[in-house]
Amino acid sequence: MNTQLDPLPARRFARPAAVAVAVLFGGLSAFEIALAAGVPWGEAAFGGASAVLEPGLRVAAGVTAVVWAAAALIVLRRAGHAVWAPLPRRALPVAVWVLAGYTALGVLTNAISPSPIERAIWVPVTIAMSALCFGIAIALRGRRATRAS
Repeated sequence: MNTQLDPLPARRFARPAAVAVAVLFGGLSAFEIALAAGVPWGEAAFGGASAVLEPGLRVAAGVTAVVWAAAALIVLRRAGHAVWAPLPRRALPVAVWVLAGYTALGVLTNAISPSPIERAIWVPVTIAMSALCFGIAIALRGRRATRAS
C-alpha cells in the first residue's frame, strides 16, 4: 500500500486557492494604499474612528499595503506559481502557516471592532483569507517548496 500522499490533488487545490487569496490580499493592499493616500474610507479600518486617517495611521496603512502585497506573492510562490517571493523557498511553508494564523487573528480583531462597516466588510474577507491560507498550508504540508512550474 502506498502511504505517500498524491501530490496532484493537493496541487489542484493549492494553485487556484493561492490565486483566490492573492486576489483578496491584493484588494486589501489596494484598500490600504487608498487609506494611506487620504481616501476617506477610514470608517472601515482601524476601528473606524474617522473617515480620513491621521498621519500616523496613514503611514501604518502604507506599510500594511506592502505586507499584504508580499503575502500575495508568498502564497502564490508556495503553491507553485512562477512569481518572485520576498522570502527564500525554504521559508515559504512556514510563512503560509504564519499568514493563516495572522488572518485568523484578523477575524477576531475585525469581529470586535467598534465600526459596523469594518465588521461587515472585513470579517467575511478575513474568514475567506484565513480558510484559504489554512487550506493551502494543509494541502501542501510535508512537501518541500519546489521551484515554480
